[in-house]
Amino acid sequence: MFQVPMPLDRDGTLFRLRFTTLAVGTVCCPLFGFLFCVIWSLFFHFDEATATHCGVPNYLPSISAAIGGATPERYMWRFCIGVHSAPRFLVAVVYWNHYRSCHCPRPGYPRLCKAAFALNLLENVALLLLTYVSSSENYCEFLPGGPLAAPVPLIHENAFILFIAAALGHMFLTCVLWRMTKKHTVSPEERKSYKWKLWLFLFNLLAFSVAVAFYFRHNWYCEPGVYTVFALLEYLVVLSNMAFHMTAWWDFGNKELVVSAQPEDKRF
Repeated sequence: MFQVPMPLDRDGTLFRLRFTTLAVGTVCCPLFGFLFCVIWSLFFHFDEATATHCGVPNYLPSISAAIGGATPERYMWRFCIGVHSAPRFLVAVVYWNHYRSCHCPRPGYPRLCKAAFALNLLENVALLLLTYVSSSENYCEFLPGGPLAAPVPLIHENAFILFIAAALGHMFLTCVLWRMTKKHTVSPEERKSYKWKLWLFLFNLLAFSVAVAFYFRHNWYCEPGVYTVFALLEYLVVLSNMAFHMTAWWDFGNKELVVSAQPEDKRF
């Protein structure tokens, strides 16, 4: 006779997942996709991925070239980002509720919480946009309209700028919020989390600033190897961003994601 599956616990819990497992899985998806795309591009699409507009020697593909220039890199990156995006939105809501539960007497604290939450969501949306509209699919196209035709906005480029701005803003506000609520003075895990958040934000900002300088130097002077340095710095920006989000391991190490049935007296 068919047996109805019993719940995991007598209290009606249907699903239980440690937050640390969720954090590792969420970060490992884009990390695997990033490594796969760069390595595959180097071994199988080296000439196309490392080509520059002025033909100078280059030995590393930019992230845009690695994730959107050819297949299967494009499909693998889209799959990994798509899988990781839903947990990212969930983690953003978790941080929003966490900040709201912290007591801070300063009048601007609620507005900073809302801004951090909005930037966290915006960062994820921009990442999805630059992932699914690659640099090779939306460049120098034109809208219909005869003499009034105008260039289509460079969606990939603008999404990348939006992603960087939202990511840096979110990291900065996160450090500010932790400083305001003095969370870094409560426990060793929280002190470690705040320290890593601060250092990763500063490293990310420095790497991005230097990358921008090398990018413009390459466009202005077309020197051999300059774009390679830019690509390497671009990798460091992405990896430090992933590491920053991984600090959720310390923030919610004792938390669980639980799906359970409502008590009988709370059902509507």
